[in-house]
Amino acid sequence: MKAFNQILLSGVATVAMTAFAAPALAQTAAAEADDSNTNEIIVTAQKREQSLQDVPISMEVVSGAKLAEFNTSDIKAVMNYTPNVFVQSTAGNDVIYIRGFGSPPANFAFDQSVSLYVDGIYAGRSRQAQAPFFDLERVEVLRGPQGALFGKNTAAGAVSVVSAGPTSQAEGAFTALYNFDHKGFDVSGYVSGPLSSTLSARLAYKIVKQDGYIRNLATNHDDPETKSQLARLTVKWEPSNDFDYTLKAEYGNRDIVGGITVSSPLTSGQDPQDTRYLERSALGREGNRNESVMISGVGNLALGDFTLTSVTGYSWFKSKITNGFDQTIPNSGGAHTVNSVYNAFPERFDQFSQEIRILSPVGETFEFIAGAYYDKSDYTLEQYQGFNIPNLFLSIPGATPTDPRIPIFDGPYLARIDSIFRQKAESWSVFGQGTLNISDAFRAIGSLRYSHTKKDGSFRTTLASASNGLNGQPFPLRPITNADGSISEGNVDPSVTLQYDIAPRIMVYGTWGRGSKSGGFVSNTLGTVDSTFTFEPERSENFEAGIKSTLLDGKLVANVSVYKTKFKDLQVSVYQPATSSYLTGNAAAATSKGVEGSLSIFPVPNFDISASAAYSDIKYDDYPGAACLASQPVTCTPATNNLAGFPVAYSSKWTGSVTAHARFDMSDAMKLDITGVAAGRSKYFNSDNQSPIFGVQGGYVKLDLRVQLADQDDRWHLALVGKNLTNQKTIGSAFNLPAPITPVPRAILYLEPTRNISVEAGFKF
Repeated sequence: MKAFNQILLSGVATVAMTAFAAPALAQTAAAEADDSNTNEIIVTAQKREQSLQDVPISMEVVSGAKLAEFNTSDIKAVMNYTPNVFVQSTAGNDVIYIRGFGSPPANFAFDQSVSLYVDGIYAGRSRQAQAPFFDLERVEVLRGPQGALFGKNTAAGAVSVVSAGPTSQAEGAFTALYNFDHKGFDVSGYVSGPLSSTLSARLAYKIVKQDGYIRNLATNHDDPETKSQLARLTVKWEPSNDFDYTLKAEYGNRDIVGGITVSSPLTSGQDPQDTRYLERSALGREGNRNESVMISGVGNLALGDFTLTSVTGYSWFKSKITNGFDQTIPNSGGAHTVNSVYNAFPERFDQFSQEIRILSPVGETFEFIAGAYYDKSDYTLEQYQGFNIPNLFLSIPGATPTDPRIPIFDGPYLARIDSIFRQKAESWSVFGQGTLNISDAFRAIGSLRYSHTKKDGSFRTTLASASNGLNGQPFPLRPITNADGSISEGNVDPSVTLQYDIAPRIMVYGTWGRGSKSGGFVSNTLGTVDSTFTFEPERSENFEAGIKSTLLDGKLVANVSVYKTKFKDLQVSVYQPATSSYLTGNAAAATSKGVEGSLSIFPVPNFDISASAAYSDIKYDDYPGAACLASQPVTCTPATNNLAGFPVAYSSKWTGSVTAHARFDMSDAMKLDITGVAAGRSKYFNSDNQSPIFGVQGGYVKLDLRVQLADQDDRWHLALVGKNLTNQKTIGSAFNLPAPITPVPRAILYLEPTRNISVEAGFKF
């Protein structure tokens, strides 16, 4: 903790000193800010437009402009501005955690405990919106259960992405960036404006081609290379003051060549290298190909003082991830293994959704929102796994070959295991929220949602082929997994909030609420049968109190909240190196409690500084049947193990960030902007088995800096952008790759991006 504080303080000091230098050079002083809402942020967290300071929820909002400053490509960038939020990087799913809770990436069939919404459309699978984030209006991050209004699987929180819409005046922009370290470009632009008196449109496009940050010695390639493109067309029709309809259609195509795994010893702490050795596997090149379509239609109809809103959505993607693991033997002078371990995960998904809601007028004694929601989806996951290891079949339930010609005990097996998981899901819900304005200063808010979910799933696994390594002849093998299941369940998510204005622009609130996530199926465990195929829904309960204040005529904005969130039947999937398998199911209970705060200061014109921090303490309350941790005795077995009192992996006690921005005028025609970000967290376990040796990521602070020269009207700009300037080598996830899968047991680390410097130029018209 002491080390983390020192790192964070040094990082904060660096950013602050850099930003403070600019106002010192400013040539003109500015007038005092008046009592207007110059720095006000408008959000739609409660399904209607409100000031962020009026919403009784612990939340952070990141503007699209702020994300664009540092060339945001995905949801991971939000971590820099939102404490108590973590995005885990793996070769499978990228998972969002809020307050330490999230759905592990290993079981692809999991719905996420932190739901992502894109322009109002539920995106519960990471590859629904894996295309680069760009041309955004804002990203809203809501901590804690949001079941009443967001509804669909928001037991831990919700992230709402709002893209930019058409403008009333014709405008456009073009930006081009070259990354010196990733040796590639990122180009984006948009045009927007009216097409007629009732019709306006916005067309945005982005294309990226960049190399990676890890040198693959086998292919002489910098992994992972990124090639992607994204196009979004938005059309808004306003035939009258009483009706408008906005249609958005987005297409994304993302191709990642290479992976992010590097080898490390099991006997020492994480010291990741920036080289790897991995050849092309029998399943093709390592990487991720993803193609996605997302369409949304939002209509608003005025019915007197009421507003009827319809949100229609369609989402589709197909994806194929092919994984391999770095074959460099730790501490061996760069030697490489001879065994090949690989897997691939083709996915296909489509979803239709429809929401209808009605909003009452504001300013009445009683205000309400009521509505209904429906969605239907189909999901198919194929899994192909390849091994070249001895005695493989002895460790997989039901996998012993039946052909007597196959010698079980001698020689390495070249094996191919094929699986297919299918799920059809349908859900509907009704919801409502009412606000009783007891007085001008005191409000009571009650929310309730009932959700019903039906799922049908099947899981089939076959040892498709194997040879004994002696004569190279393949032999057919019998199926090893044959499971079917059906789920039909209902969940009720209520919440109650009291909100009081203790002074003008100072509000306190207290809230209690529940959230839920539907049950599901196991899609990652060989030998699964009907009785072990399903797992229960998880439920959360949250107590929270906070204060939101805007002081000094808007020059100071300070928010603080305290919370206690408890989960029951937390859905988990933990890798077990000893058997090279997963333990997927429900943990009985876990609790997270802590404090979150943010501070924004606007002391003088052209200078602002924002800081946010969180303290979180999360532990299992009861977890019988848990996979054994590395710190537990070797005699431990899941049958008798209980992790009550142990921390939850992937959670830090402390997280925080500081952003400082300053501007000074070079002349009447030009200005200089400097923006610095210091974001960090204290140490945390980043391996499932919480190894105190190879599974701990130390505390760190990453520094980003942008220096931009532009004209006073922002018609053009030239910027130098540095990310992770101190070259912190951090690990998103780690696991033990055991023998006999590899001759030398090792830790496999998922290395996050290292330092990179870019130059950017753009213009607006």
